[in-house]
Amino acid sequence: MQPFLFNTVGRVLCAPGSALSLADECKRLGVSRLLLVTDPGLVAIGLVQPAQEAMAKQGIEIVLFDQVREDPPEETVLAAADAGRDAGVDGVLAIGGGSSMDVAKVVAVLLAGEQGLSEMYGVEQVTGGRLPLILVPTTAGTGSEVTPVAVVTTGETTKAGVSSPVLLPDVAVLDADLTLGLPASVTAMTGVDAMVHAIEAYTSRHKKNPLSDNLARQALELLGRNIRTAVHDGANREARGHMLLGAMLAGQAFANAPVAAVHALAYPLGGHYHIPHGLSNSLVLPSVLAFNAPEAAALYAEIAPIVVGQPLSGSDADKTEQMIQSLRDLIDEVELPATLAQANVPRADLEMLAADAMQQQRLLVNNPREVNEADALAIYTDAYGASV
Repeated sequence: MQPFLFNTVGRVLCAPGSALSLADECKRLGVSRLLLVTDPGLVAIGLVQPAQEAMAKQGIEIVLFDQVREDPPEETVLAAADAGRDAGVDGVLAIGGGSSMDVAKVVAVLLAGEQGLSEMYGVEQVTGGRLPLILVPTTAGTGSEVTPVAVVTTGETTKAGVSSPVLLPDVAVLDADLTLGLPASVTAMTGVDAMVHAIEAYTSRHKKNPLSDNLARQALELLGRNIRTAVHDGANREARGHMLLGAMLAGQAFANAPVAAVHALAYPLGGHYHIPHGLSNSLVLPSVLAFNAPEAAALYAEIAPIVVGQPLSGSDADKTEQMIQSLRDLIDEVELPATLAQANVPRADLEMLAADAMQQQRLLVNNPREVNEADALAIYTDAYGASV
């Protein structure tokens, strides 16, 4: 067995309605004045209010910052930190999707007062501590509640990551009730995103390990069995709960065995066309898997029965092909665009996208097969569809 390091959150609370007991977690952490980071959409539909009121009734003072938007820019992070600093908060809570949780992670470090934002970018660049941090996801996809990474938009089409175990929260709270109102399209995109996390963690070249493997397999089983029900019957609490847990397990897997070429090729799609992250992953997933197959078929064959949902026969290559086709079928069944053409990506931009993907070397080094710029262009071309 190869030596490995595994980090994850210290405490997970998984139960419907558990967001209403956040005051207990705050008191356990010694927090009395809390910065609540979320987005205006969740506030508008009343999703945040019950938890907010429950905490206030138990003496927790709430400072609300509800201006997070998708792909949060640096100014949003700094504004949230200013709000918390001005109010003298002693803890940070996020209720929301990956963007809100990423902002909260960074803000918790900034409010410790030891580093500026620009000094934190990169791997293991956080030198100080952070305030107590609780993360509550409202989508089943990013796994951000258990990952040591936050992504911040730094320019018109550029992003930078902060990667440090310091960003792992004190508590992750999984409350399926908070996901019951998710639109079908968001459920589909985030669900496929979580499946990508598990698949890429299972085949990660450098840090794959027995714990991440087991988490990835369990995540794929939960996600594969429940994504269709969650998309088409959004009020199904059991399916929602299984999706939320599956996304978290996938997050724990890829937090320790990092993602690779699917994400590397997805990022330029989000940066240039503001395609949601989960959809960006979905658009390139089958084409990346087909490209990787010559090197990764043995590993793909191990998880293919889980993805397909039944025992498979044949060679590793046969099982891999069945898995890829099953994922194509899933993308169709949950009504996501299947090609870059359907997502309105300009055909003329594919070479530019391939060049941009080469900037994601921190991810590409984890891929089971080496990817050069010509390879990236071939993958994008395949993902574009038959009209190329």
